[in-house]
Amino acid sequence: MNTANPALSFVIPLYNSAETIGAVVTAIDGLTVEGGHEIVLVNDGSADATGDVCRALLKTTRVPVTYVEHARNYGEHNAVLTGWRHARGAYLVNLDDDGQNPPAEAVRLWQQAKTTGLDVVYGHYAVKQHSLWRNFGSWVTNRMTNWALEKPPGFYLSSFRCVTAFVAREVAQHTGPYPYIDGLILQVTQRIGSIEVTHEERKAGASGYTLRRLMRLWLSAWVNFSVLPLRVATALGLVMALAGLAGFGWVVWLRVTNEGPSFGWGSLMAALLVFSGTQLVLLGLIGEYIGRTFLTVNQRPQAILRLVTRSGQS
Repeated sequence: MNTANPALSFVIPLYNSAETIGAVVTAIDGLTVEGGHEIVLVNDGSADATGDVCRALLKTTRVPVTYVEHARNYGEHNAVLTGWRHARGAYLVNLDDDGQNPPAEAVRLWQQAKTTGLDVVYGHYAVKQHSLWRNFGSWVTNRMTNWALEKPPGFYLSSFRCVTAFVAREVAQHTGPYPYIDGLILQVTQRIGSIEVTHEERKAGASGYTLRRLMRLWLSAWVNFSVLPLRVATALGLVMALAGLAGFGWVVWLRVTNEGPSFGWGSLMAALLVFSGTQLVLLGLIGEYIGRTFLTVNQRPQAILRLVTRSGQS
């Protein structure tokens, strides 16, 4: 087995994964991969015993394991980039820490990438074993990226993906504090494909994805990699301006012809609230762009590493 430059690296971001990661690593350890494989575990500020479990796995797992620990929680996409920077394989595959992505299916992604010469192969789930609101969030994310990113229409993006070392190296050069992996991938290559894979039920623990995290992901997909929201804001502003001009013309016409009802305080306040609310939304959107630019310019860290350990090290 080539431990210095294996054929395949399994990169797994971890967050409160003490109950699930052992079984995932054991399954990967039992695989046979031509050219060898390794495991890269990135603990993204877990509050449970994930670190202790990973340190035990370093001693018992036969395939090479690299354990990286973030100083705090930075988010899944930040953890994936950290893992890519420490992976040594010719291909890298991402797995979730909950066991819902079978490692054998990850090997199928790798084999598809090798056979077709694609830079990226995504796993498309025939049946997703997520909660209803999580599936809805994924659906919204994919619809948003259809509009904002240059990807094939209707192409499904998932966190279960295999990429070449070339793509991982180019994407990992990104140092901004709000990375969106799929947006970065699509800036590097359009040689992407997908295959249908199995998605298993979660065996333990609870998903770390909350509505807040999904909204943060949506903002990263739109604001960080597209000016489409600003263009939508411009179009909305033009529509409202035209509507205002039309309304003004109508009011003048009613005044000249001495027709129409007398409008009172209620209708005036309703119109004011509509226009003021729209202005505040547009200002908030512009502020989001400016705020993220400010944090990037001031070099807010994408992640800070507390510890990097490889199996076999004392």
